[in-house]
Amino acid sequence: MELVTEARDVSEKFVKPLGRRWQHVQAVAARARELEHAVSESERSALVAAAWLHDIGYAPEIGHTHFHPLDGARYLKSKNWPDVVVNLVAHHSGARFEAEQRGMSAELAEFPFEDSALLDTLVAADLTTGPDGARVSYDERIAEILSRYPSSDPVHQTWLLAGPVIREAIERTEARLRDGHPR
Repeated sequence: MELVTEARDVSEKFVKPLGRRWQHVQAVAARARELEHAVSESERSALVAAAWLHDIGYAPEIGHTHFHPLDGARYLKSKNWPDVVVNLVAHHSGARFEAEQRGMSAELAEFPFEDSALLDTLVAADLTTGPDGARVSYDERIAEILSRYPSSDPVHQTWLLAGPVIREAIERTEARLRDGHPR
């Protein structure tokens, strides 16, 4: 629990000043708690900590490259956070697809990618939570993202490519919860 408390405190310091994003982060952390049975008991604190921390890279003090998953992960690594949390922040919600669109794949490769139940569950928590913290469907969330960014923006292009892959991650999380055990 100490890891989660520290993550919440760090997130509050950096994300609360960003306004609406703080509502989103709080709701993603709550959603991660709801979904935590999709991962093993030993992974649950890392899941919830990563949910609290996933958007800290948007903070001006941290956001040096303006690619928030990378900036957040670099900050956490510099503060000696556990590798599992750092790597989840680095790769949350299709970051590898956006890194490719931005020409930053080599930089993101500083952080190992693991296709896992843990990452799937973080993705599900993030992408079933709207920007204001409301619970939304995955399709509603993707439609919102696509409407917010012009078609020429790397984020828009990312979701055209990442959408089906991320949908599968959410479906795997839902299946794990239905089956009553992580895989």
